[in-house]
Amino acid sequence: MNHGDKLFWLSVLIQRRYAQICSQYDLTSSQATLLCAVRDEPKRMAYLAASLGMAKNALSQLVDRTERRGLVSRATSELDRRVIMLGVTPEGKVLAEAVYAETSKRLPDIAGHLDADDQREFERLTTTIVDTSDLSPPGSS
Repeated sequence: MNHGDKLFWLSVLIQRRYAQICSQYDLTSSQATLLCAVRDEPKRMAYLAASLGMAKNALSQLVDRTERRGLVSRATSELDRRVIMLGVTPEGKVLAEAVYAETSKRLPDIAGHLDADDQREFERLTTTIVDTSDLSPPGSS
């Protein structure tokens, strides 16, 4: 396997672990990611679509399903009534915080078989990759 293959399988491993965590809270991975994205403050729907890499109609469907569960709510922006803001409800906030904490605790376990030096190096490398990546949606800068 080449490096690209290994990164692909690392991605599968991370996604599988995340899906397991989300299912413990009766959430899909997409619902949990949405909740975590708005857990601290409401966000514009257009911003969420871009940052989550989703088409606007797919995001709207996800929001509809999550809103029916009482976990998120939509509101019109006070500055521009054409802008829809998505926020988390109190119940959604509790769930988002729980999923986020559990994910932060359990994802590092994927490197649990490494010795202590390799674990530190893995943490350093993943931190560098994330810190130097542009995770903002296109056109937001």
